[in-house]
Amino acid sequence: MSQSALPVWYHPLYTDGIHPDARFPRDRYVRLLERLKNPVRSQEERTSTESQPSFQFRTPQPIARQHLLLAHDVDYVDRFLAGNLTQKEMKRIGLTPWTEAMVQRTLVLMGGALEATEHAVQFGGLSANMAGGTHHAHRGFGSGYCVFNDLAVCAVHALNNLDINNVAVLDLDVHQGDGTATVLDGIDGALTVSVHCATNFPFRKSRSDHDLAVPPESGDVAYLEAVEEALDLCFEHQPELLLFQAGVDALATDSLGKLNVTREGMKRRNDLVFERAIACGIPVVVFMGGGYAKPLDHTVDAFDDLFTQAGRWALKN
Repeated sequence: MSQSALPVWYHPLYTDGIHPDARFPRDRYVRLLERLKNPVRSQEERTSTESQPSFQFRTPQPIARQHLLLAHDVDYVDRFLAGNLTQKEMKRIGLTPWTEAMVQRTLVLMGGALEATEHAVQFGGLSANMAGGTHHAHRGFGSGYCVFNDLAVCAVHALNNLDINNVAVLDLDVHQGDGTATVLDGIDGALTVSVHCATNFPFRKSRSDHDLAVPPESGDVAYLEAVEEALDLCFEHQPELLLFQAGVDALATDSLGKLNVTREGMKRRNDLVFERAIACGIPVVVFMGGGYAKPLDHTVDAFDDLFTQAGRWALKN
C-alpha cells in the first residue's frame, strides 16, 4: 500500500513531562515538531523535482498495563504506576527531578510506539514515534533515561498479537541496546542487532543476538560498514517487521557520542535502512533514540534529516 504521508505519533508531554532542570535535553521534541511543520529547505531542495514529504501527526493514547507486562515484571510496572519507585531507582533512570506528569508521559510515549507498530503491521510501509527508543530499560528496572522498553514491548506485541512470526530490532544508537537484549533473549522470532561504540555506556554490556562494536573515533566509513553488516544480519532473519532504533548520538558533535560520524554519514545510514526495508517490502517503525549534541541544534538537524528521509521513502513505497 502506497503512503502519501508518514504517520508520526507525538504528544506535548514528550517535552512537558520532563522537568526543565533535568539533564535530558527535553526541548529536542518540540523543536523537531516545529521544524517538521515549518521546514527550512536549502536552495537545492527548493529547486529539486523530488516530492517533499508530508506528515500525519497523531496523538497517542496511554499504553495499557497489560502491554507493559509483555516485557516487564509486574512488581516494577505496578510500583512505577503507583509512584513508588525508590530514589535509587529514579536516579538510575536519570530523568530527575521527576515531574508529576512523569507517569503519564511514559504511558503516552509507550502508547505512541505501540500504535505506530500496529499501524505499520496493518498498512505496511513506514511509521514513526517522535520519541522513545528506550533500549536501556530491563525487565525489572529502568536505566539510562529509559523507564520501560518500547522496542521490546512492541516486538513481543507483534509476535503475540499481530500475527508476526519474525521481528528484527535494528539498534543504531551509539549506546548498546542492553535492555532490549536481555528482555528479548530467548524469545522465538525476535532478533536483536546492535551497532554501538565499543567504549560507551553501558560499560557492562549485555549480549544481543549480534553485537557490532565500533572503536571510538572511527568515523563514517567504519560505522557505515557496521550498519551494512547489521542489515545483512537482520534480513537473513527474514523479518516481517523491522523496529529501527534510530538514535543520532553517533554524531561527532554529540556530547555522549565518541564515534565521530558526520551528518552526511548519518543521512547515508538512514537511507541504507529505508532502502533495504522497502526493497524487501518490510514494514518499518522508527524509534527516535538518543541525541545529546551541544548545542542541541546538531541533534535537531539530524532528527529532521531522519524524519524527512523517512517521509520521502514513504512516498516511494
